[in-house]
Formats: sequence, structure tokens, C-alpha cells
Amino acid sequence: KYQITQEQYQVLMGENPSRFPGRKRPVERVTWIEAGKFCEQLSKKTGKNYTLPSEAQWEYACRAGTITPFHFGGSINTDLANYNGNYTQGSVTKGEWRQQTTEVGIFPPNPFGLYDMHGNVSEWCLDTWHPNYQGAPNNGREWIDESSQYKVIRGGSWLNLSRICRCASRDFDCEPVSVC
Repeated sequence: KYQITQEQYQVLMGENPSRFPGRKRPVERVTWIEAGKFCEQLSKKTGKNYTLPSEAQWEYACRAGTITPFHFGGSINTDLANYNGNYTQGSVTKGEWRQQTTEVGIFPPNPFGLYDMHGNVSEWCLDTWHPNYQGAPNNGREWIDESSQYKVIRGGSWLNLSRICRCASRDFDCEPVSVC
């Protein structure tokens, strides 16, 4: 329903790596490996199986049955998501740039009841980066190349331009971050 908060991460992992402190803010500055370890710890604690979503699962959850660039329509504004509102694109008007994360759940949810799918913090997916979908699984499963250090991130963040926050926008980072 919400991005993992700093409070939740602290309770389970015993630390808070975030740059922007706040119990109800999303945890950030977590590597792909650390995100996977969080899922493992949560699985052990609850007895349920938790993993990062596949890239296909993430986009399905973000879109929530919609076909527009953003789950709330064809454009975005800073009343709907936390991103860098200083820059415009297409019909997007200039808005606020908060220059940091915000508490989870303060922007409207998508039709599935999920919050902050656009902006605030980028979200890791289980998949490794592929430049296109040629050869991708067609069943929603993750697509992993064990030799790749690049992992998929989706959703955009407080720092990104509006176009990076679109449902279909894809990006990558490497793991471990220090080797990039």
C-alpha cells in the first residue's frame, strides 16, 4: 500500500540509511541487495514470502488498470506526486520542487489503493536491466541475467523530472552502487 517507511525499515533491519529523516518517510539510499535482504527478513518474521516485484508486476501495480502515462491521467502535477516540479514537459505545468522526500500516503492513491507509485523514491525491481523487451518473459516473471550488475528501478523520485515518473518509464542503477 505504501513505500517502506524508515520506521518499518529500522524495526526490521536495525538501521536507517536515509538522507531525509522521518518515521513516516520512505526509506531511501537502500541498495538492491539491501532491499532483497529486507524482503528476506520480512518473510522470516511473518512466515509469508516477500520479494521485490518483477518489472512487469511493478508496472501492472502502478497502472492499476489504466492506459494513460500516469495512473491519474495524461499529465502530472506536484499536487499529485513528489517530483522536481521546476521543469515542464508537454502539458505539465511548473510546480513545487520539495527537494526531499515526503511522508508516504500524502498524495492520492491509484485505483488499486497503492500510494506514491509516481515519484517520492524510485523503487527497485527484481529484474536485471535489459535495454528492450526482446526475449522478455510474457508471464510477468522476473527477467534476470546473473552476469549483469545493472538492476531495474521504476517510478521516479523527488529528484526526477515528470517524464521519469511515468508508468512506463524505466531506468537502472548498478549493484553494488560503488562499482558504477
